[in-house]
Amino acid sequence: MSASLRDYAEAINASPERLAEIEDRLAVLDRLKRKYGKSATEVIAFGEEVGRRLAEVEDRDEILKTLRAALSAATTAYRTAATAVSVERQVAATKLSRLAEAQINSLAMKVRFEVAVSSPMPESAEQSGWTASGWDEVQYHIATNAGEPLKALDQIASGGEMSRVMLALKVSVEEGAMKPKRKSPTPRTLVFDEIDVGIGGRAAEAVGQKLKSLSRGQQVLCVTHLPQIAAFADQHFVVEKRESAGRTKMQVRLLNDQARTHEVARMLSGATVTDTSLQHAAQMIAVSR
Repeated sequence: MSASLRDYAEAINASPERLAEIEDRLAVLDRLKRKYGKSATEVIAFGEEVGRRLAEVEDRDEILKTLRAALSAATTAYRTAATAVSVERQVAATKLSRLAEAQINSLAMKVRFEVAVSSPMPESAEQSGWTASGWDEVQYHIATNAGEPLKALDQIASGGEMSRVMLALKVSVEEGAMKPKRKSPTPRTLVFDEIDVGIGGRAAEAVGQKLKSLSRGQQVLCVTHLPQIAAFADQHFVVEKRESAGRTKMQVRLLNDQARTHEVARMLSGATVTDTSLQHAAQMIAVSR
């Protein structure tokens, strides 16, 4: 064993200069790791990134020239596309205004309705107003009484009027008048949550008829408290709250024809259902069909 150790020691080529060089490199690497990364890999990656940035600074004039050319081309392309969209939007707005006005007036209203599209001049359009859908500003204008000027819909329409306008717009679009003709339209489900807000009587019946018409091509779900609207449904669900073991639970029941008549009668007369209300409910459901 001692002979082996002596032979190994004699074979070692000690170099104090090489040792000092390695220690210096390790010290430099340690300083770099403290400042630029937790490992030698991160330090190298940082150095490569700095080198790339320096190259960009040295070639900044050429890079800026390329970027300015790309920006100019993108700006020209956007202006062309936005202008084309504006033209199509103006045509569609005119068509939708006419269709929606007719639909609104069929819901026991007499109004003038307009879809107003404001488009800037392409040369003067501020880039701050550019969006993915173009640079137009679209507003709904309505006059609910004869002799009044058109004003923004959200400024003058009541809750009931707003509900009917929304339904009319839905019908105008969903019936396909505003869409390209297709051989087999994609079925959709439309949900109307308490569209009866602020309406009643003849207006409610008109809304029910419009929902019925809309349901011929789409599935329509409508939450309502008005019997005039509920009577037009093909199926009637009742949503009820029940308390069980100190917890409130929701229950949804599909009603058969008899239960449906009883529920419409309850909506007509309140808590006490009378023979008269039952007869009236049965008549409403029969007429709606």
